[in-house]
Amino acid sequence: MTSPAESLTGAQSLVRSLESAGAEVVFGIPGGAILPAYDPLFDSVTLRHILVRHEQGAGHAAEGYAQATGRVGVCMATSGPGATNLVTPIADAYMDSVPIVAITGQVPSANIGTDAFQEADICGITMPITKHNFLVQHADDIPRTIAEAFHIALSGRPGPVLVDIPKDILQAQTTFAWPPVLELPGYHPTTRPHAKQVREAAKLIAEARRPVLYVGGGVLKARAASELRVLAELTGIPVVTTLMARGAFPDSHAQHLGMPGMHGSVAAVVALQKSDLLICLGARFDDRVTGKLDSFAPDAKVVHADIDPAEIGKNRMADVPIVGDCRETIADLIVALQELYAAGTRADITAWWKQVDGWRDTYPLGYEEPTDGSLAPQYVIERIGRIAGPDALYVSGVGQHQMWASQFISYEKPYTWLNSGGAGTMGYAVPAAMGAKVGRPEATVWAIDGDGCFQMTNQELVTCAIEGIPIKVAIINNGNLGMVRQWQTLFYNSRYSNTGLDSRRVPDFVKLADAMGCIGLRCETKDDVDATIEKAMAVDDMPVVIDFVVGEDAMVWPMVPAGTSNDEILAARDTRPVWGEDDV
Repeated sequence: MTSPAESLTGAQSLVRSLESAGAEVVFGIPGGAILPAYDPLFDSVTLRHILVRHEQGAGHAAEGYAQATGRVGVCMATSGPGATNLVTPIADAYMDSVPIVAITGQVPSANIGTDAFQEADICGITMPITKHNFLVQHADDIPRTIAEAFHIALSGRPGPVLVDIPKDILQAQTTFAWPPVLELPGYHPTTRPHAKQVREAAKLIAEARRPVLYVGGGVLKARAASELRVLAELTGIPVVTTLMARGAFPDSHAQHLGMPGMHGSVAAVVALQKSDLLICLGARFDDRVTGKLDSFAPDAKVVHADIDPAEIGKNRMADVPIVGDCRETIADLIVALQELYAAGTRADITAWWKQVDGWRDTYPLGYEEPTDGSLAPQYVIERIGRIAGPDALYVSGVGQHQMWASQFISYEKPYTWLNSGGAGTMGYAVPAAMGAKVGRPEATVWAIDGDGCFQMTNQELVTCAIEGIPIKVAIINNGNLGMVRQWQTLFYNSRYSNTGLDSRRVPDFVKLADAMGCIGLRCETKDDVDATIEKAMAVDDMPVVIDFVVGEDAMVWPMVPAGTSNDEILAARDTRPVWGEDDV
């Protein structure tokens, strides 16, 4: 039922619209152009505003909230530099298909295009990195625009939507009524897969002798983890989960080979290379998975299911393309395969599993203890995962610690792993963990960060302390930009140009944490790791920061050097797995 129209300002209409759209929290910072919206926000009973310390933090917090809850995350900033500070998290959300709505103030309508104080064409700037953006030109359009923004952000392939509102539009008198009529004549995401394509895919799956289920983040976006498990167990096919799909299929499951790609498990990488059929579900053949594209899985046919038709055929041609929601696609595939199996159409993949298990047994994930007696970062992360358990949420920054967190924590449940996959944004972890904890206050939330990433956005710990958001932060402090140092070691003759951060000396992370209203701890030895983690786990009323001082020379293995074929995967420095034609 439509509510009767009320007379109010554009700013009041904006707040009422956010409330009516189901928003629970807004992460933001006020400023001149957006200031009119902050006055009615002050009176909202249902909408919580969290005052961040930087607009980038607001955007990443909105992402973390969205990824942890499946709902739309909302961030707000003023015009000019406030809006441009949102560009990085908006781009991040676009790359990782995260549903956020970014609301920005704009200079008054009459001043647009005059280079007015704090003016920036944020719609133009963000056009390539949003699903859609709006410049509101009439106050009467605010409810419809907000409703459309939420609908676009969450439907189809999720993603960021920006709503830019000039100051005079926020101040103008208007009326408010909800729900508005949406005006999106060209927006009709395809959710139902084509039945003929599903049948063709099922036939290929039933006949394949070396198939692999190549699972991407789209399975999680579609809330299809349960359906995926049914499909996997029905077919008995090996499963690999990309960086964005960790948790979509339990790590402990016998069919799971781990993560593919540049730092994936050898079994996962080689299985893709030697397969005769890739069943790609909600993944996009990203370069970090494929390596040198023209050498990727050369003998494999491809079934590619994705809700975004632009992804199908973009990097790898599909023998059977399926446009549709992954949950519905997988459900239909299950029915089609059951019919084929009942009719006796089913290839024997026993020999394939023998090969796959051989790779898995020969090249398990592992690491060597540092010879200099320093703390192994992999051990720290492994122990965090074991102690915090499978119900905790793990939010990673970008770099070596991100890869180790994806490798050495066992992900048994969906939506427990958050990271910046596509954009690779340093500084993501702390504010995203803050947003995740706001969305899932009952969950334990660990931010696993590097000393480089942490120094980009750690000011949001002040927000956490003041707002009562008790996240836990593990700084994997190797004193360097670790991944860059690893590349310099391997490819630049150990010439360490501008990668040393001196983070073990300046800043003192324990004192910094204390200064920001958090509990600061430090751990430098293996014997103290468990006790330090358990001490952090015992705190539930304020943020905790642990400075884990680790060795600077640890490397992420396995590794496919950038630009090379996945056939060139290195299991460790100067060694590589070798398989010949007889293995296929």
